[in-house]
Amino acid sequence: MKKIIDTIKSIWSIEELKNKILVTLGLLLVYRFGAQVSLPGMDYTKLGEAFTGNFDDGLGGLLNMFTGGAFAKASVFALGIMPYISASIVVQLMGIAIPYLQKLQKEGESGRKKITQITRWLTIVICLVQAPFYLWGLGALGVPNEAFTIGKGLDFIIPSVIILVTGCVFAMWLGEKITDKGIGNGISLLIMVGIIAQMPTAFLQEFASNSGRPMLILIEIVIWLVIILASVMLVMAVRQIPVQYDRRTATGGYEKNMFGARQFIPLKLNASGVMPIIFAQALMFVPTAIGKGLGSESSLGQWMIANFQDVFGLWYNVLFAFLIIIFTYFYTAITVPTNKMADDLKRSGGFIPGIRPGGETGEYLDKIMSQITLPGSIFLALIAIFPAIVGTIMGIQQGWALFFGGTSLLIMVGVAIDTMQQINSYLLNRHYDGLMKTGKNRKVVA
Repeated sequence: MKKIIDTIKSIWSIEELKNKILVTLGLLLVYRFGAQVSLPGMDYTKLGEAFTGNFDDGLGGLLNMFTGGAFAKASVFALGIMPYISASIVVQLMGIAIPYLQKLQKEGESGRKKITQITRWLTIVICLVQAPFYLWGLGALGVPNEAFTIGKGLDFIIPSVIILVTGCVFAMWLGEKITDKGIGNGISLLIMVGIIAQMPTAFLQEFASNSGRPMLILIEIVIWLVIILASVMLVMAVRQIPVQYDRRTATGGYEKNMFGARQFIPLKLNASGVMPIIFAQALMFVPTAIGKGLGSESSLGQWMIANFQDVFGLWYNVLFAFLIIIFTYFYTAITVPTNKMADDLKRSGGFIPGIRPGGETGEYLDKIMSQITLPGSIFLALIAIFPAIVGTIMGIQQGWALFFGGTSLLIMVGVAIDTMQQINSYLLNRHYDGLMKTGKNRKVVA
């Protein structure tokens, strides 16, 4: 405990780091405050009862979780930051096929700024599509007409669409400001804070339903901590590929010498992060839509609707896990350029012992990535479907079970590790022990 207190003191002793943390906390507070402000023309008191059965669990619970409850409150931040995430994914995928975007990716900082601008405009386009559908969906979800205090005409729809789009753009701006002026990745922090905001309510509901069985609650917490540990291992696990560098001679040339600098190429076990889960989750709407298209008269349609509407159902999770494995291979293939890594290694005078530089090195790296992606994808799929496992076997309420794996837990773990690493680098640069290591403060003798 004393070491933890000393580390916190060290953090607050660095003025720049302290200011960044305060800026981050302040902007996150603004985001959480905005999530509680309902749209003008909506009676918030009449929304809760209508949404109780739609956003406590299941698919609605997932949508509501990523916006920190703003989705179910018809908040000005009801769309959350997800349109920006969708736009980023689209631009990233388009960069594979569109030469202009490929050119921008190679232009360094100037190209990155142009890609960011394209992503922002695409975010607005996605918001303009999602906002009307969201407002129309309020009535479909059972919100009574009395909740719309000025009716559902154009005088409500048009201003509400403008406010929802502005809310998403403002949330995007907050995320970028956190990245620039604060600590950690701002967009990821906004999502994480929204997820964490739902956790106390979900846990209290689970605790209330098992108030007479404290041992069961304790077992659930232990299992939850074990899953967090497994998620940390998945996020941080790497396969180190040894690399040998030619030793530079006094004349500026290179000398082949097995005693040159030896380093490693870290290939992540889960190089795709949570993207396969997000892609798979987006496609899980398709079977239900096909079932509804076939009609209730069709036995196949009835079966698809019955089995793929329940996010905790068997067939839903079998298909979900299969799609995650497929998308893990797909996303890893497009985001880990093994050929480019091999070319860069060759240009810098590096080589993998026993492997010829160039094309053979690229093939070797691609083979290693394929080998480690299989266990990584299976592990990722197991974590993604674990909420359904604990929900079915242990009878945990679905709202609380969603925190036992899936996108929400992986996002929390990944963002927490990334933020801690940034704070850790500040501490180490100022000769303090970081959050990732214990010990006494280091002192440099001049």
